[in-house]
Amino acid sequence: MKTIKILHMYADMLDLYGDSGNMEIMKYRCTMRGIGCEIDKYSVDSPMPDFSAYDLIYIGGGADLEQQHISADLLKCREGIVNAYKNGTFLFLICGGYQLMGKYYRDADGNDIKGLGLFDYFTVAPNSRRKRCIGNIVVQTEITGKPVKVLGFENHGGQTQNVKTPFGKVLYGNGNCSKSECEGYFEKNVIATYLHGPMLSKNPEISDYMIEYCINRSADAPEKLVPLDDKLEKECRKVMLDRLLKG
Repeated sequence: MKTIKILHMYADMLDLYGDSGNMEIMKYRCTMRGIGCEIDKYSVDSPMPDFSAYDLIYIGGGADLEQQHISADLLKCREGIVNAYKNGTFLFLICGGYQLMGKYYRDADGNDIKGLGLFDYFTVAPNSRRKRCIGNIVVQTEITGKPVKVLGFENHGGQTQNVKTPFGKVLYGNGNCSKSECEGYFEKNVIATYLHGPMLSKNPEISDYMIEYCINRSADAPEKLVPLDDKLEKECRKVMLDRLLKG
């Protein structure tokens, strides 16, 4: 049986709006196909792991305070995370995890939280904490090779700028900045997004994109995933998409 290995970073601190549920979805969809899914956890002052030993690294979302608490520790991990990324490890990043992989995050008080600088984007919060991007969001992406509408919930003050390869086009909601046309950041082995929810419970195709990537990253002959019965998910998605896009 194939097994994918996931490192869930700062699960005890970055779990805004049920982001840890994304890992439950990944494990469930692997198990239903007979694919093993091992999920290890790393937090502040844990022994330094071999990041390149993992197929996927996951960082969820948190408020400014939590980001400040983990930033110094995350910087200690920089070399290992960079090497893993260059070696093909998938990075799945939500909200705070998304912001901290950029150059910096400037909070509402003007304080800079240094990011890993893995990517060229940066995030600046407005001076007023009342100015936030909040609500349901729909993003259209083509990362699977065909148009896919991705559903989620956004709640962020930070305005992320200088994104060269976004995750998708905003059909409803805000995105990287208030009333932005684009949302998130994407590479073949990176999905960074503001979508909470947990996002993967609403978007099985995104889960499967990452699972398929992980099982094939070192395979001689790429395999396609066995389809699952997503009838319930599809019906729920249709209700929500109709409400947001046709309402």
